[in-house]
Amino acid sequence: MNRVMFALPSKGAIAEPTLNFLQDCGLRVDKPNPRQYIGTIPAIPSVDVLFQRVIDVLYKVADGTAKLGVTGLDVVAEYGQDDVIVIHDNLNYGHCKLVVAVPEAWIDVENMIDLAEVALDFRETKLRNLRVATTYPNKTREFLHKNGIHHFSIVAAEGAIEAAPTIGYADIVVDLVQTGTTLRENHLKPLPDGVIINSQACLIGSRQMLQEHPEAMNAARILLEHIDAALLGKTYTQLTVNIAGENAEDIGRKISLNPLTRGLQGPTIAPIFGSDSGAAQWFTVTLIIPNKSLLEAIEYLRSVGGTQISAVPVRYVFLNESPTFARLVAALA
Repeated sequence: MNRVMFALPSKGAIAEPTLNFLQDCGLRVDKPNPRQYIGTIPAIPSVDVLFQRVIDVLYKVADGTAKLGVTGLDVVAEYGQDDVIVIHDNLNYGHCKLVVAVPEAWIDVENMIDLAEVALDFRETKLRNLRVATTYPNKTREFLHKNGIHHFSIVAAEGAIEAAPTIGYADIVVDLVQTGTTLRENHLKPLPDGVIINSQACLIGSRQMLQEHPEAMNAARILLEHIDAALLGKTYTQLTVNIAGENAEDIGRKISLNPLTRGLQGPTIAPIFGSDSGAAQWFTVTLIIPNKSLLEAIEYLRSVGGTQISAVPVRYVFLNESPTFARLVAALA
């Protein structure tokens, strides 16, 4: 009863990226046999890993078999369960969109308003509904109604539904796309305002299991500590620069004049022994700089005498607490 089951995708677009993501977070998943559906995470001894299809990850968390899981936001949106809580919706991988796509031959259809007119025309002239092939009937139905399209029929589809209009059993498709290449190869075009969901991988949990089982909350805390630290670390770079000056205070003042070079907590300055050059002494300065400001920071350090600048990616940045775990505690309360 003290074990925590963590469900991960066994196949599909986010299966391997999920393992790579967890590895980057310091949460390596060990799977004793490729054909087995169980595994472990050495960094969290209390956690057992269960490999499932992305939709079954959701169902296993919903019925409490698994207390935590990783699936796609599109799956949660389509098959959402009352007891499932999205713990982290921005894991920053597995990006895709659920979009409405029509045949390229429909040159007069450029947006959802045009599609609504086509649906009405099908009803009046062809005496039938617009046929929509999708594996997301709930979100598709909701989106089409919202855009004034009411005369349509959902066609159940499995596999490569992009071929449905060519084969002739559907008129348009609603499907997940990453680059849009498959749509283009099947002579389909996504509508610019036809994006139903912007999806990516997300961490989910069972609300009841998290509330009732302290070991589940502790496992979630450890997961989120690693995940938050890794995601935040990817946005920073550590700079090391040598600068000559009268003393450490002089160097600190020069660097602190520019907000870009103050770093997460201000610079760390250490003397370089045996490097005296007249009245000046050399110091090594270490800074943690946001990636978006990296080149500007380097140029400023050069302008104040910085030289021999090295840059190292930051792997983790641990704050006072995991912000995502704090939000989870508040949500469950």
